[in-house]
Amino acid sequence: MKIFILIIVIVLLTPLVNNAQELFPYSEPASSVPKNVIGLRYIQHTFNEASQVRNLFALRVMYGLTSRLSIMATPNVSNHHGRNFPDNLATHVHEGNQTIFSTGDTKTNNDYIYKFNGVNFYTKYRFLSNDGKNQHFRMALYAQGTILNTAHTEAEPNLMDDNSGYGGGIITTYLKNKFAVSFTGGYIVPMDKNGFVNDPDGSGPVPTRIKYGRAFEYNLSFGYLIWPRVYKSYNQTNWNIYMEFLGKSYSAAQITQYGFVNVPIATPLLQSGNYIDIVPGIQTIIKSNLRIELSARLPFYRKSYAFFYPLYALGVQWYFF
Repeated sequence: MKIFILIIVIVLLTPLVNNAQELFPYSEPASSVPKNVIGLRYIQHTFNEASQVRNLFALRVMYGLTSRLSIMATPNVSNHHGRNFPDNLATHVHEGNQTIFSTGDTKTNNDYIYKFNGVNFYTKYRFLSNDGKNQHFRMALYAQGTILNTAHTEAEPNLMDDNSGYGGGIITTYLKNKFAVSFTGGYIVPMDKNGFVNDPDGSGPVPTRIKYGRAFEYNLSFGYLIWPRVYKSYNQTNWNIYMEFLGKSYSAAQITQYGFVNVPIATPLLQSGNYIDIVPGIQTIIKSNLRIELSARLPFYRKSYAFFYPLYALGVQWYFF
């Protein structure tokens, strides 16, 4: 409850601040890519899992179809998962004439190789613009879909590099001089994944299916321009600081083996959950076009089981005007 009160207080105080910037490291603003403009964005996420360094590398291609409609495609490579399920995902033992199924012991440090996962497709339509002097209020609808080939092993869905699926939602962004705040609310529908788990008694691979949890996303982002204090030229280098709150609530996963056995879920990785992360970040914009940013993702309320903390992110973006 204290967390939600804090967020509400920050939102209420937003109009009192007289400075801004809305190019958030994690969240898309309601503003659009300019018409007929192409942009490229390099994304890298890094965290340590025991002795393994996990990386995600992605390249986002952006294009402004109209002044209100933007489209994006983001292929990615990572060493987060394999193409098939790990042996410890589910197991069973024989007791007399009975077979008792369960989820296996949680193991980390699996030696996954880097592989191409697939592509995330994203479109955003800005349907409301209320612009004034040194301020604006904008709203947009977004939709996304992902085609991936990876064996995700947690209930929490993620349409960047973990799950095939689709989703959508709404973005609201307010900017006043050097300060900006944005809220994103959305829904994720992941697709089921079919694969195999090696039988613990060595009799061969067991047909296995995971139905991942559906999820609500709720992100609240703040940005503040700290330099320059006064604009004299578009060629001036900007420095911005950010604070983002990334939240998600998701339902439990379901594991089916042999096409009819529902495996009881006994690990928090596959149970329902909710959390809010906090992401401080810093960004520089050079000559109004080249954008470079660094951020660190940390637990704020509970935690995600899809990665280890802290998660460091690097972003580099360039528009071809």
